[in-house]
Amino acid sequence: MALQVGIVGGGQLARMMIAPAVEMGIDVRVLAEQPGMSAGLAATAVGDYRDLDTVLAFAKDVDVLTFDHEHVPQDVLRGLVAAGVTVHPGPDALAYAQDKIDMRTRLAELGMPQPDWAAVTDAASLDAFIAEHGGRAVVKTPRGGYDGKGVRVVSAADEVADWFDTSAPGGALLVEELVDFRRELAQQVARRPSGELVVYPVVETVQQDGVCAEAVAPAPHSAGRLADVAAEIGEAIATGLGVTGMLAVELFQTGDERLLVNELAMRPHNSGHWTQDGAITSQFEQHLRAVLDLPLGDTALRAPHAVMINILGGPAEDTLAARLPDALAAHPSAKIHTYGKDPRPGRKVGHVNVAGDDLDSVVYEARAAAAFFLD
Repeated sequence: MALQVGIVGGGQLARMMIAPAVEMGIDVRVLAEQPGMSAGLAATAVGDYRDLDTVLAFAKDVDVLTFDHEHVPQDVLRGLVAAGVTVHPGPDALAYAQDKIDMRTRLAELGMPQPDWAAVTDAASLDAFIAEHGGRAVVKTPRGGYDGKGVRVVSAADEVADWFDTSAPGGALLVEELVDFRRELAQQVARRPSGELVVYPVVETVQQDGVCAEAVAPAPHSAGRLADVAAEIGEAIATGLGVTGMLAVELFQTGDERLLVNELAMRPHNSGHWTQDGAITSQFEQHLRAVLDLPLGDTALRAPHAVMINILGGPAEDTLAARLPDALAAHPSAKIHTYGKDPRPGRKVGHVNVAGDDLDSVVYEARAAAAFFLD
């Protein structure tokens, strides 16, 4: 009988797990939030992931339950575990992806390099932190933020007055120093319950309005000590937090070559989409292997360079499909992935991967192919 994986969440990450599941003979099922979502091909149920009975009914026949996102409430996660459902990553690990203050606290206990930060509950404390850190700081809501949402760069506490009473129990906000970083990096790690762990090459990411727009693997000029340190950080976090499945550690590289942990994601991540066509084992196959406690795959690149370009806020799906033949004809080396989503400004509706020997050529091909879908 085939192994059965249940995925909570019907977005593009679940969609991109379907193909490797089919290739490995794994029966993948999806609990989608609503009909017509990206992963509709495997949506065996539609329902509210915040309702324990709904998720229990979905999970009753699966070997393992995993996630397209980190938003399933802790009481639901712990109810699943209490009912005997195998959940990866588990609630103890996911807690640190769900609450940024808890994440910062635990990473400090693990000795991980981080920006200066504080949990603040009133305007006076926030203003004091801002004053101590050059007059500007980054304020984040502890829960729910992603792709630039729930993040503001501020010069005074009154710029986030609306968040104090609504962001979290007790009104706590996370404030961090505004890091003068040289570039952003991401380190992907996979870890299975039995403890086996593998790392991917560290990548450079480029953000556009808080959303990942490009990823380059491996990160240029990262060979040697930089790659080793990034991998060490990723391994330490995966082990220290007990993560099972894929982990993405977003990093700042400062001008003096320090690496500081920015964010965590305990699932396949946008910065790892290049692995679909640029690595021997994609992050989506790797996540399935990891949560099922199967031997992990080779993370080496298939070519010296791989680049991912997101299609952000592109045309409607029918228009995107109409442009596909011209894009493929003009750029036969490009691998084009679409998500079946309606467009809106800044929304990820697809991405393009290109791998090859020459970085400049690879970047050009990927950007040019993606440009076919931008209005």
